[in-house]
Amino acid sequence: MGNLIYKPKIRFPEFKDAWEYTKLNVLLNESKKLNDDLRFSKDDVLSVSGELGIVNQIEHLGRSYAGVSVHKYHIVEPGDIVYTKSPLKANPYGIIRLNKGYPGIVSTLYAVYKINEKNAYGPFLDYYFSLDANTNRYLRPLVKKGAKNDMKINNNYVLNDQIYVPTISEQKQIAAFFTVIDKKITELKQKKFLLENYKKGIVQKIFSQEMRFKSKGRKKYSKWTETTIGKISSVYAGATPSTLRADYWNGDIRWMNSGELNLKRVYEVENRISELGWKSSSTKLLPKHCILIGLAGQGKTRGTVAMNYVELCTNQSIAAILPNIEMFDTAFLYHNLDNRYNELRSLSKGDGGRGGLNLQIIKALEIKLPCIEEQKMISRFLDLIDDKIIHVHSEIEYSEQYKKGLLQKMFC
Repeated sequence: MGNLIYKPKIRFPEFKDAWEYTKLNVLLNESKKLNDDLRFSKDDVLSVSGELGIVNQIEHLGRSYAGVSVHKYHIVEPGDIVYTKSPLKANPYGIIRLNKGYPGIVSTLYAVYKINEKNAYGPFLDYYFSLDANTNRYLRPLVKKGAKNDMKINNNYVLNDQIYVPTISEQKQIAAFFTVIDKKITELKQKKFLLENYKKGIVQKIFSQEMRFKSKGRKKYSKWTETTIGKISSVYAGATPSTLRADYWNGDIRWMNSGELNLKRVYEVENRISELGWKSSSTKLLPKHCILIGLAGQGKTRGTVAMNYVELCTNQSIAAILPNIEMFDTAFLYHNLDNRYNELRSLSKGDGGRGGLNLQIIKALEIKLPCIEEQKMISRFLDLIDDKIIHVHSEIEYSEQYKKGLLQKMFC
């Protein structure tokens, strides 16, 4: 044990002792157990994910990336700590995670450690290293990177630095507390997943007309009619004012880039342009409730559909379908096109779907429209489901931020 001590900003009141600065080799021991007897096959290879922890490689990535032979792979038992020497954006020196699942094997690019149960509790260490700042701060002085960004560090040397650690009883209490929060987050994610799947099924039934709505008098609505986007609306692309002119920017007019389409419901955007910037370019000031569609060729947002709830301009990678309330309900059109993401992605000016969408392609899109009353009933119904999904998503974000805030106060 070291002489340095630490008291967290928040803790359970029954614990008074300071946390001690402890070498990791007091808490962990390197495991050198190899898969020599081929107890595990390529189906049992594990990967370490920053978000998901230790998971089966095939289930996580869709295939095994194991070498020709796995007999020299390290065996990972439940409760082992694994360090992967692969850089991630948030963790340039690798990540450290606890195996909470099934036994398996990892390649020689990983190091495996056993918990010293007299001094350490695995879930506590997992929560400690779940903070990127803690992992990076610990590994940075130890790891040397090679020319190919590979990690130059001996497995045993990983244990050569120190962290602040409380008593075993406090470690267990901390881990139990955060486990409860994790359980709530998992339940919320499952709820969101079920709602999204429910919506997918309902949307398919609605737009295939397998499911129809009826009027208040229980009468069937008329047949849907076929038309194109260009026949029922105006379609425009945006533009980007010159970035060389400072007076074109930082004004009062919202200006949206294509990356912000993923918000789906756009209430705010990051950038602003001036009135001079707006008038100097071909971008349009769009009214509320336009349908926005990503145009960019290989971009992730190509085919993504969103709706703006504020007036704004857009860049040239976004097409805007202006609302025409006499011809269609804008929210209905939004749900229709949002359900056609794969179709929109496949349409292209170039070969094989590699090019981008353009205004002519958008205008030529065929659309089936029920009468305006049924459109509104459909959009209100789907909006209600979306509201539930958005609410659950907000609960997930709040819970994750709450957890992160507590972890930072506990471990910083």
